[in-house]
Amino acid sequence: MNDQQNPYDPYYPQPQIIGYDVYGQPVYQQPAQAPQQPAYDPYAGQQQTYGHDPYAQPQAPQQPQSPQPPSYDAYAGQQQGQGYAPQQPAYDPYETYGGGQQWQAAEPAAPVTAAPAGVPGQRPAPEPPAAPAASRRADAGDDREYRTEQFSFIEEPDEDSEDVIDWLTFTESRSERREEARRRGRNRVIALVVVLALAVIGGVGYLWSAGLLPGTGDSAQKDQAAATGPQRRDTIVLHLHDIQGGGTSTALLVDNSTTKQGTTVLLPNALAVADSEGSATTLGKSVEEDGSSGTREALDTLLGAKIAGTWRLDSPYLENLVEYLGGIEVDTDTAVPDPKGKKGADPLVAQGEKQTLTGRGAVAYATYRAAGEAEAKQLQRFGQVVNGMLRKMPSDPANATTAIEFLQQIADPSLPEKDLGASLAKLAGHAKTGAYKTALLPVGEDGTLAEGTGDSVVKDILGGKVTAVEAGGVPRVSVKDATGEDAVEAAKVALINGGYAFVGGSKTDSQAKSQVVYGDDAQKATAAEVAKTLGLPAGSVVKGKPAGNAAVTVVLGRDYEIPGAS
Repeated sequence: MNDQQNPYDPYYPQPQIIGYDVYGQPVYQQPAQAPQQPAYDPYAGQQQTYGHDPYAQPQAPQQPQSPQPPSYDAYAGQQQGQGYAPQQPAYDPYETYGGGQQWQAAEPAAPVTAAPAGVPGQRPAPEPPAAPAASRRADAGDDREYRTEQFSFIEEPDEDSEDVIDWLTFTESRSERREEARRRGRNRVIALVVVLALAVIGGVGYLWSAGLLPGTGDSAQKDQAAATGPQRRDTIVLHLHDIQGGGTSTALLVDNSTTKQGTTVLLPNALAVADSEGSATTLGKSVEEDGSSGTREALDTLLGAKIAGTWRLDSPYLENLVEYLGGIEVDTDTAVPDPKGKKGADPLVAQGEKQTLTGRGAVAYATYRAAGEAEAKQLQRFGQVVNGMLRKMPSDPANATTAIEFLQQIADPSLPEKDLGASLAKLAGHAKTGAYKTALLPVGEDGTLAEGTGDSVVKDILGGKVTAVEAGGVPRVSVKDATGEDAVEAAKVALINGGYAFVGGSKTDSQAKSQVVYGDDAQKATAAEVAKTLGLPAGSVVKGKPAGNAAVTVVLGRDYEIPGAS
């Protein structure tokens, strides 16, 4: 057999525990080697021990000459002596503590000392293991008391406990995330409510300022503006010349920037105006004879409105402009035949709502007047074409000017193409939003302004205000003949010779006494002078309501003596 011993042999001496290292692991005694001369150890006389078993019985020394083991010093943690036989430490019931944790002696193991020399024939005794921690408790008098400095707490991994900790951490993190998500959600809802509230307030404010809320727009806004102060208006006069059929149609295009409203005021050709010499004439004759400049001045004098310029639009240019805009849409009140079409052919313009008109159709509809039909019907159709054209006109001044330049039309010197384009752009903005209307200036059979409605158009739409004397002008006087005879012409001559502007005369119901009516106290002196000019008594001057286009209105009664009458 092999001389080496099997380490698994039960009779093979097992290694002895002689102490514990600083990490709490046991330290075993090395197997004995061949006897060697031990080195000199100055501490050989004081052999140290490393532990004590409180349950072990005292043992007698194996040899008589061996000294007795010394007593255990609980505070020194060592035993003095020589030749003490090491004992296997007994099981300590306090060595384990719940929760998979172990309590072990925290003191580091003492170094192994060599066997003392000088005793012949004596085998060196192995170092005894360190006494268990329980012996110290026994020596202290209470084996149930512990001192924390004597033990070290060793954590042992526990998969179940780690899983529990991970689950708790995950649950806590998920709860925090949910709470953070709810908090962010509440913040978003609050921010959204604030934004919506600001948007509603801003929208309501805009609608109120624009007059689009019920009770704040159109008539309410205009009434408020008229009551609080003067309004700003830009007015141009438009003359449509029918090259093929002859005749003209006239309208005033009014932009009221105060009320943000646009209006087309249609003027009948029968309207009585004064020519450059102060003589009475009609609007139609003034356009043909006095031209654009003379007619503009006559209308300015008659209506008391400031007219910025004249836009002369011949029928071929109207056709080109409508084609440039891509056609217009009009609610036609009658079918218009094609002047160039054969008999029995389809009409050029059909009757009905939202009829699309080409350039030729727009010209035909604007100038059409059936046999025996009143001039007002033709003027209404002309106004519809103007309104449809403005709805298609660009609301940008530059683009509107481009459309005018496309016509290659010589504009009136008082209204260059750039200024005309800017005016049309403003009117187009009103037409696109529905803030545009058409009004007819009513006149009587003699061409004078009709009372009531005529005054309302002059004052409310045109902003006309008659003054006694304007810069470079003269007082305007109108005449109503209540004599039962034809006295208007005689009064007209007398007034013109007296330096007054005659703005029209008409017949009215007969009355006995003549009256010279003024409306403003500033016109009282003018009214007195007019009475003297006509040979009327001073008592005929009264305060009342004159015609809307005149500073003074004279009502000739039967007491008026016509000059030159027999």
